[in-house]
Amino acid sequence: MSRVGDLTDDERLVTEVTAQQQELVLPRFTHEDAWALGSLLVELARERRLPVAVDIRRGPQQLFHAALPGSSADNDAWIDRKRRVVERYGDSSLLVGARFRARGRSFDADSRLDLDRYAAHGGSFPLIVRETGVVGSVTVSGLPQRDDHALVVEALTAFVRGSRS
Repeated sequence: MSRVGDLTDDERLVTEVTAQQQELVLPRFTHEDAWALGSLLVELARERRLPVAVDIRRGPQQLFHAALPGSSADNDAWIDRKRRVVERYGDSSLLVGARFRARGRSFDADSRLDLDRYAAHGGSFPLIVRETGVVGSVTVSGLPQRDDHALVVEALTAFVRGSRS
């Protein structure tokens, strides 16, 4: 655990991802929005030749899924595990894992959840609608966990900025 100033890396990560969740709030989230956000993620991944799978859900319904070259069925399994963390905690899968570590705990050892079904690894982000709360998730799998998370945040930031205008 490394410290910079008074905060550990995980404490800083908790602060950063919490701020992202507070900022990335949507006015609504429709089937068309899922298509637009998913298409944006696929476009970014294709431009960079990233071997990822992308999944967007509203409640239990899968509204968008794409698997790019180099991704595999393992990515779909990781998507499911990370998505379940968002559904259970209402927070980003990266944030949940960082919170455990910031408290000196381990999600794998201390969550008491089935690790075949849950993974607090970066890449799944809650879809939060203003005055409603969490309505679903957007998930990427195929890169290192912080890169999965960063790709989702990049696309969601562009999407939220576009949907406010």
